[in-house]
Amino acid sequence: MQQTTLSHSEGNTLFPLVLSIVAAAATGVLWAYANPMQLVPGVIQWRIFAFLPPLIGILLGWRSGFICGYLGTIVWSLLAGTFIPAHSLIVDGIMVGLTGLVPGVLFDPAKTTFDRTVLVKIALACLAVGIVMVAAVSASLAYLGIFPFWWAFGYIGLSDIVPMVIGTPLLIVPAMKILKSAHPVGFKRF
Repeated sequence: MQQTTLSHSEGNTLFPLVLSIVAAAATGVLWAYANPMQLVPGVIQWRIFAFLPPLIGILLGWRSGFICGYLGTIVWSLLAGTFIPAHSLIVDGIMVGLTGLVPGVLFDPAKTTFDRTVLVKIALACLAVGIVMVAAVSASLAYLGIFPFWWAFGYIGLSDIVPMVIGTPLLIVPAMKILKSAHPVGFKRF
């Protein structure tokens, strides 16, 4: 396994901030329209792009990861027609934002060598934050009388946790290489 690190300059944070907003819009659109399998038609899809918030959090910083997850959820829910103000803006948005925030806090490319051990730790971090997110979202949906808790937990867990656990560690090294080639002087994480 190749070891990769990414250095960051002390420059401004405009690049990661703008990129996190663009990634949030892309996340919402991809979640709404690029799902290969409907687990619960029209409501819960297998989100192969659920890895985007944690990936953005690690690459661009924890705030960027939170923005990607939170705004991505809002964009998705509006496009998919599932926007519920109290649920989408508070519980779902914040909890999905945490799936980008937590890995971004735990793994800084400037201080981390992404070898196999670290990639396994990234997968475990995604699993842990994914379980917390799914539990909170399922509890909110159960409280609102939309789905029973364990039913929602099972389907949303399949939908989000599996792609995060597999996709984030699988794509972090190639994504860092692309980011580094696009911005060779580095940037300050946001």
